[in-house]
Amino acid sequence: MKAKTINGKTTGEIKDALEKSMEDGFGPTVAIVFISIKQSRKAVCEILHNKGIDIIGATSSGEFINGHQSEGEAAIMLFDINKNDYCILFEDIGERTLNDAATNMANAALQKFNKPAFILFSTIMSASGKMIDGETLIRSIEKTVGQHVNMFGGMAGDDITFTGTYVFTYDRSTDYGMVSLILNEDKIKLYGMAISGWKPMGILRTITQSENNLIYTIDDQPALDIYMRFLGKEKSSDDDQVKFFDSIGIHYPFQIERDNREPMMCNPIGYSREKGALICESNVAQGSKFRFSTPPDFDIIETVINKANELKNEVQAEADALLIFSCAGRLSALGPMAQDENEGLAAVWNAPMAGFYTYGEFGRAINGKHEFHSTTNSWVALKEK
Repeated sequence: MKAKTINGKTTGEIKDALEKSMEDGFGPTVAIVFISIKQSRKAVCEILHNKGIDIIGATSSGEFINGHQSEGEAAIMLFDINKNDYCILFEDIGERTLNDAATNMANAALQKFNKPAFILFSTIMSASGKMIDGETLIRSIEKTVGQHVNMFGGMAGDDITFTGTYVFTYDRSTDYGMVSLILNEDKIKLYGMAISGWKPMGILRTITQSENNLIYTIDDQPALDIYMRFLGKEKSSDDDQVKFFDSIGIHYPFQIERDNREPMMCNPIGYSREKGALICESNVAQGSKFRFSTPPDFDIIETVINKANELKNEVQAEADALLIFSCAGRLSALGPMAQDENEGLAAVWNAPMAGFYTYGEFGRAINGKHEFHSTTNSWVALKEK
């Protein structure tokens, strides 16, 4: 397998970069596209399709390739994978349940390969406000394919506007669904890891009333009041939801306890002042125990890179390409150091790298289990056998 990355601010720049990448005879068969909602997805897909390239993509909240990080642009990973070793599966949920749609995707993957691996992208919120629960998505696929399944990817972004997120192929797009590049793991090996670094703080608390992704009370007190009081913050105005997420919620997620698993990181993404409730990015079960958390120290970058080195040495493998799915919260909390983290991972694997800043991440936790994450850097190295 050979891989190359390209990027551009305009469709013209992307077309020129694609042409240049193919001057040496490189013939990509599939492209993974990370693109701002400010760009024309249709136009970029048309450029790639005209070269016979299959397409899978997600809108972003910032995108990057080796040596370049952007906001409002497009970053693309190009592969020349044998067409017999991959397929692209798309699910628009529509009126179905998320479980039904995810199970359908998983069954289709098993029909294609005995050991399918998933590079998975989903929306998190539609233009009309429909939410996808990442935990349900991951568990539905795992239940069908088996706990051994490799799943890495992220939830689409929208440049922190909360106007709607999208995943797409050449001829299909949805703001309420998912898309996967399914790889034949008998031919292509995946090595990856997901690390957060956010630190728990304070006492263990209880979510005493919740419904789906709304938390009404914490320790029998209004959730919004408890959250803001604990952080020493004033309540934001009703029309300031984006600022609430970008300056508070994304920095101070909940760490929800789970039996025999790492805590689930869950960001408050907004609130209902009328209900005194917090709106979360994932469904939260009533009775859940959790701790508040604070952003990591800058030494988390060294930790992420060291763990990548350890894994590489353990498996004694090289990489043909590296994909990174980093929470938008890392960019907000770490600033330029977030790019250093991504570039450090690329240096470890010495391979073409591309990725995007997400609203949620999928990947293998340090304990070896695949999880839905938040505030996390999830990466995967690909190597053709």
